[in-house]
Parts: sequence; C-alpha cells; structure tokens
Amino acid sequence: MSIKILPPQLANQIAAGEVVERPASVIKELVENSLDAGATRVDIEIDKGGSKLIKIQDNGSGIPKEQLNLALSRHATSKLATLDDLDAILSFGFRGEALASISSVSRLTLTSRTAEQAEAWQAYAEGSDMAVKVIPAAHPVGSTVEAVDLFFNTPARRRFLKSDKTEFTHIDEWLKRIALVRRDIHFMLKHNGKMVRHYRPAKNEQQYLQRLAQISGKQFAEQALAVDCEHNGLQLTGYIQSPYFEANSSDTQYFYVNGRLVRDRLVNHAVRQAFAQQLEGIQVGYVLMLNLDPHQVDVNVHPAKHEVRFHESRYVHDFILQALQSALSQAEQLPLTSEEGCLAVGDDAQVDEGYGTQAIKPSLNELSVRHDRGNGALSWSAPTIQSGVRERASVAYAGDYSNRGGRADSYRGPELPSQAALNNYAQLMTTPNLRCHEDKPVDAKAMPAVLAGKFWVITEADELRLIPFSMVADEVARSQISSKLSSGLVGQPLLMPVSIKVDDDWQETIAQRELLIRKLGIELTIRLGQLIIKKVPPYLRQSQLANVIPEFLQWIRFEEPADEAITNWLVAQSRASFSSAVILWTEFCQLSESQQQHIISESKVLPWQNWLGEQTSE
Repeated sequence: MSIKILPPQLANQIAAGEVVERPASVIKELVENSLDAGATRVDIEIDKGGSKLIKIQDNGSGIPKEQLNLALSRHATSKLATLDDLDAILSFGFRGEALASISSVSRLTLTSRTAEQAEAWQAYAEGSDMAVKVIPAAHPVGSTVEAVDLFFNTPARRRFLKSDKTEFTHIDEWLKRIALVRRDIHFMLKHNGKMVRHYRPAKNEQQYLQRLAQISGKQFAEQALAVDCEHNGLQLTGYIQSPYFEANSSDTQYFYVNGRLVRDRLVNHAVRQAFAQQLEGIQVGYVLMLNLDPHQVDVNVHPAKHEVRFHESRYVHDFILQALQSALSQAEQLPLTSEEGCLAVGDDAQVDEGYGTQAIKPSLNELSVRHDRGNGALSWSAPTIQSGVRERASVAYAGDYSNRGGRADSYRGPELPSQAALNNYAQLMTTPNLRCHEDKPVDAKAMPAVLAGKFWVITEADELRLIPFSMVADEVARSQISSKLSSGLVGQPLLMPVSIKVDDDWQETIAQRELLIRKLGIELTIRLGQLIIKKVPPYLRQSQLANVIPEFLQWIRFEEPADEAITNWLVAQSRASFSSAVILWTEFCQLSESQQQHIISESKVLPWQNWLGEQTSE
C-alpha cells in the first residue's frame, strides 16, 4: 500500500472530527472568534438544537474583503505569526482550523464588514468541495456566520446527534461558562425564534452578581464568598460556596485560566483538597479565575483546549490550595469589633451603637479582607474587586445582590473573622515587607550597588564593606523562624507527597516527638512500609526531603532539640534559595537595628585606602 497525501477535502473532514463534535462545538468556536475580534455584543440564533441553523452575529472588527476567502482555509489565522507567539497565547483561537472544519461539514456563509469598508462582503462555502464564492452584501460593522444543515454530507455523524433538547442543553451550558468569565460581553441566545437567554454586560460587581444569579441560582449568588488573592504574578478571583451554604451541593463548578475554561487535573486536585476539610462529602460550587503570565502556561496540549500545562505546576497548585483554604477558614471565625483596630471603613460606613462596643458595619454588601504589604497585616474594607491593591488577598461575602445601597442592617452574611484568623491568613500569604524602621517606605533606588550578583557594596563611615546576600538571607530566615516557632510554623501541602522506605525506629520516634513535629508544620504518616511526607514548612520546600527528613528523625530520636537549635537547622536548610536582591534588601530593612548592625559588623571590609595609596605611589 503506497503512501499518499490526503486531499484537502478529506483532511478538513478529519480535522472537523476533533473540532466539531456537536452544535455546541460550532458555537464555541464561532463565539470565541467573535471575542478575539473585540466584539462587545454577540447574538446567537439556533434552530432545532443547532442541527438545522447556527447563526452568530457580532459587532467586532470584521474581516477585510480580500481575506474572506483565506479565512475559510485551513491553518489560516490572524492570531499567530511566529513560533514564539505560541508560548504566550491570550486569544481563544490560534490554530486556524475552526472555520475550515465547520465549512467542510455544513453550508457556511460568512458575512463581514470592517470600519474602513463602505460595504460588506459575503463568502459562501458548501460541504467538502470547499469552493468559496465572495459577493457584496449589506451588513453593519462586524461579522455574521451562518452554518446550515450541520453534518448534511456526513450522515453517519448526523445520526450520532442527540435530541434537539439535549443539544440545546449543551449549547446553553457552554454559554453559561463563557458568560461567567466575560462579564463585559452582551450575550443573547434564541432557539427556534424565541429568546431564551439574555445576559446583559456587567459593568460593576452588583451587576455581575445578577448574572451569577441567572446562571448559578439566587441562593448561590447571595451566599457565595468572593475571593481575590494576588501573589507573585498569580491572581485568583471569583466566588466559592460558603460553608454556611444552605444547600447540600451545587453544580456550579467552573475554573478559568487566563479567561479559558479548563478541566485540568492539577487545578481540580487543588480545589478538591481545599474543600476536603470544611465541606467533606459535599459537591461544592465555585467560579474561579486564575490569571498568570501567558509564558508560564501552555494551552496547546489538548485538541479541544480543555487542559493546560503549567511551567511551575507545584507553585500554582499550592497557591490555589492555600488561597481557598484560608478563605474558607476565615468564614468560620468570630466577628471583629472596632476595639481591635482592624476594621477599615469607607465613607458609606455606619455605626450601630446597639452592637457590642460600637461595632462598625459597612453599608456596602461586600466586605473584603485585604493584605497590606506595608505592615503584613490584614484589614476589612469595601469593596473587594475594585480596591486596586496590587498585592492583596481578599475574601468577601457577596451578600444580597439585589440590594443596591441599602442600610448596613440588610447585610446577611455570617460574622466577620477574628484577628487570629486574619493573622494566620497573613502568615500563609505574606510577601516581603516594604517598610524600614520608623515606618518609612523603602525606595528601591536606595538599594546599594550589587557586585557579582552575591554582594551589596555599602559605605559605613570611612569603611567600604561587602555584605553577602547569603548572610542577610540567613539572618532574615532566623528572625522569621524565631518569631513564629513559639506558636508553631505553618505547614504547606506538597503537590506530590514524598514517599520513603520506612526505618524500624521511625514509628516510635514520630510518636514520641509528635508535638515537636507538629510544631514545625511537618505532617508525616507511615503506611504499607513507606514514610509519606505530606506537609513541610516553607523553609524546607527547596530541600531534598528524602534525605533531610530521615536525618531530622535520627536527630530527634534521642533528644528534643531546643528552639535555638531547631532555628539554626531550619536556617541551614533554607540556604538553597532566597529572594531577589530587591526583595532581600526590603527584608534587610525590616530587621531590627541591632540585627542590621550585627550583619554590617560581620561583613567584609575592603582596604580601599591601601588601593588608593598604591595607585598614588605609582
């Protein structure tokens, strides 16, 4: 049997098998093209569940006449030009297969007009012959795509379509997914001539909560927790089911990465693990959006683009897990009062003198807890999403979305969390402090010159000194560990638990030193002859745990080390990595004056006077 190149018609129909599974797939591809074209309104019209007619009209930028024919060709796209573009994809489409695949299994008409053109043009293609005709037409700026008689030339695939009701359900579900993440778009859906869905653009959070109520139900929208957490280039926003949610379960489960809905195993594991303790055995609801640098995620790993691959998967997993766990745990704490000095109130705040010691309750329906980089504390403020804080971690009760500007008494969320809960959340999501002594902000320009990427060059009186980064990193770690060790370190879950063949003495050692191990934030279990490491403090994250933990167990087997010895050990383990020079400098400024002077006194003095003397004698 000889090898032959497939004819274009056959190749297009094979590609259509991956792109066009059912009418909902066609709508997905066409609407995503509209969004990539900058449309702010998308009207969808279908007949008989989409098998008879699919019509998508948008007000996007349109397609020039000379490119209409090319738009229906395979591997033709305006969204990629070079291989480098594939590493940073922000558009929905990028493969250039959708229109060609759809036109190969339907009678497709593409009508479009750009703002520069005086008239619109229409391209028509029917079935596998792919012959494209371009004629003048009347149309406003934007595009309209009609796909008639889907799978008319592939009867076998047409027979696999379900009933009109089932196919419409798939279309309706997909529209819900895109409407939740693209709050700025006006969507309208008609079925058999009747309007069945109308999602108006949400210009503020109240309007978005109305859209959330349309899609996920009024009860979920009223009682959901709003999450807004940002840390080191990762931002997680959205809403999660409250532990006080009256229903036992919710079918609202949507997770987006850079605006793209995904069903990724890593993401699903992080979300399930976060809800495991608070809502065990319940199918929880959530609408979450993760945004990160497009260079840090690969979206070209699945034919339908449902899965993604993160370059730093463990970091992304732990970020999602800790953000959600902290948000859920805060919802179960006791309220704050004004005496604790943690309630930040806007101009609309009201004072209810009948509530304890003159507690302050914001009149807005959203209450958020904000991470302040200046002092490492968290404070309540309103609103959440529009606070504009660059480095923040917030959780808010959505409240009654239908109440616009009502009294504070109408707020129906549960009690505010305690200061202890806020401090714990700050410890989990803390970032380096950006203040020096006497609460003076650090100017990044004031950082000394860096030498060889390892030292700062500073002047102290008439001395020229080199301060090693490693020395500062050790002192910063020692200061942080010492302040936290008495109350216990916070363990961070590992994405993949480390398993080691168990030693005969470890079971007894773990039992004897259980309090010490728990105090360090380490979680260990023994099962089937294996020691499984589940959690470790952040100071051990970069260590070779398969070696470090056995050595640690051997150390504590015969003695219980003092806090100072434990601190020195953790400092030694954390030397493998430290922050950037800028962040490390802010941490240096955060140390006490005595600690700073100790570091300076231990630094290396350069004999610059001798150098100048030698140069003078020459």
